Amino acid sequence: MKAMHHANNKPELVFAPEENSKIPSPDSSDVFWTILIIDDEPDIHEVTQMSLNNFEFAGRKLKFINAYSAKQAKEILRNENDIAIALVDVVMESEHAGLDLIKYIRNKLKNDFIRLILRTGQPGQAPERDVIREYDINDYKEKTELTSQKLYSTVYTSLRSYRDLIALNNNRRGLEHVIHASGQLFLVSKLNEFIQGVLEQVVALLYLDDDAIYVGCECIAFEQDQGNATVVAATGRFADSIGKKPLDTIDPKVYKLIKEAHKSKKSLLRENEFVGYFEPHPGREDVIYVNSRHHISQNDLGLIELFLQNASIAYENLILRNEIEGTQRDMVYMLGESIETRSKETGQHVRRVAAYCRLIALGIGLTEREAEILEIASPLHDFGKIGIPDRILHHPGKLDAEDWLVMKTHASIGHELLKSSDREILKAAAIIAGQHHEHWNGNGYPEGLKGKEIHLYARIAAVADVFDALGSKR
Repeated sequence: MKAMHHANNKPELVFAPEENSKIPSPDSSDVFWTILIIDDEPDIHEVTQMSLNNFEFAGRKLKFINAYSAKQAKEILRNENDIAIALVDVVMESEHAGLDLIKYIRNKLKNDFIRLILRTGQPGQAPERDVIREYDINDYKEKTELTSQKLYSTVYTSLRSYRDLIALNNNRRGLEHVIHASGQLFLVSKLNEFIQGVLEQVVALLYLDDDAIYVGCECIAFEQDQGNATVVAATGRFADSIGKKPLDTIDPKVYKLIKEAHKSKKSLLRENEFVGYFEPHPGREDVIYVNSRHHISQNDLGLIELFLQNASIAYENLILRNEIEGTQRDMVYMLGESIETRSKETGQHVRRVAAYCRLIALGIGLTEREAEILEIASPLHDFGKIGIPDRILHHPGKLDAEDWLVMKTHASIGHELLKSSDREILKAAAIIAGQHHEHWNGNGYPEGLKGKEIHLYARIAAVADVFDALGSKR
C-alpha cells in the first residue's frame, strides 16, 4: 500500500490490527432503498414484492411502501423524501391518475431524483410513444411483459441512476461550500466551511453519502491544537458533532481507532475504514475518519489524500495569515500603549478601547471584517500625541488656552503621520486619529465636522474612548 503525502511530511500508512477491534458498519437492516408501489390492485403489490424479495444493490436491500391510489401516493410522497423508485400504475381512480401523479411529482413537488417506472395493463389508454414524449418518466412497461427478470433489471438500472443523481447533487452541494468559503478562506469559520465542502465532495465522489441517501458512510474530520480536539467537519451519523469534543459525541470504538492513529502518528487503513493523520503545522494535528460499507480502493484513497492535502494547504495559509496579523496587532497595541504611558495613562486603556470598538461595531450591524479593522486600528487613536511636548502632556492641571491649542494638534498630527499608508488598517487608523475628537454638533476639532460628516469609525472610537475614560482613574 502506498504511503500518504501531505505538504512536506510523509506519514507512514499502516494497517490497523484486526483482533477484537473491528468497528462494524451500521446494520444493513437499518438502511434500504425505498420503493413505492402505486397500484389499485392488491395482487400487483404482492407479486412485485415477491419478485424482488431477495433483491440487493450496493449493500442495501429494498423497503416497500404501498399506495393503492394516486391520492394516497401524493400523501406519502409529501412526507417521504428518500424514495428511490416509484412503480406507477396508469389507470387507478381515473383513466389518467398515474399520468397526473407523475406531473404532480415533477412539477409540484419538484422531485427530479425519484425514478418513475410507469406500468400499465391497458397500453391503449396511454400509448408508450406519447407518454415517453410528454411525461418525465424513466421507463414504461406493460404489466404483461414485466417478468420477474425484467422487473429485476429495471429496478437495478433505476437504482444505479438514482444513486448517480444523488452523488452528483451532493458533489454540487460540496462544491457550493468550497466556492462560498474560498473567498474568505483565511477566516477560521470559513476554513471549517471549506473543509466541510471538500469532505462532502469526497463523500459524493466515492458514492459514500450520508445515511439517508446511499451507503451510510460516516465521515469525520477533527483537529487537535495543543491537545484541544474539536470536530470541524462531519457527515452521516457524525453530522451533529461539528464544533464539539470528539470524546463527547463519537462512538468509543471509533474514538479508540482515531486515538490509535493519533498516538502512532500514522494513517490507518482497513478494508472499509480509513483514518488519515497529518500535521499541517507544528503543534497542530488533524485526523480524518471514513467508514464505508464497501472496500476502500486505491482510487478512493487517492481522493481522500487529496482532501488532506487541500486541508493542509488551507491550514498553512491560515496560520501564516494569523501570524502576520497577530504580529501587526501586537505592534499596534505596543505602540498605542507606549503613547498612553508617555501621557501618564494606563496602557490597558488602548486594549479596552479596542474591545469596545469591536463590540459596538458588531452591535450596530457592521461586518466581522469591519469590526476587526476597528479593533486593530483604534489603539492608534492618540498616535498624534507623539508630537506633543512632555511639558503639556504631563501638565498636572487644566491647560491654558495656548497649551490647549497645541494639545488639540495631536489629532491632525496623528492623521498626517498615518494617512500616507495604503494599508487598510492604517488608513482606518488615520481616520480615527484625525476625527475622534470631532463632535456631533460640530463643536469638536480639528475640522469642526458634524453629524455624519464624521466617519463612522471615528464616531465609534470616540464613544469607546470616552466610555473607558469615564470609568477609569486618570
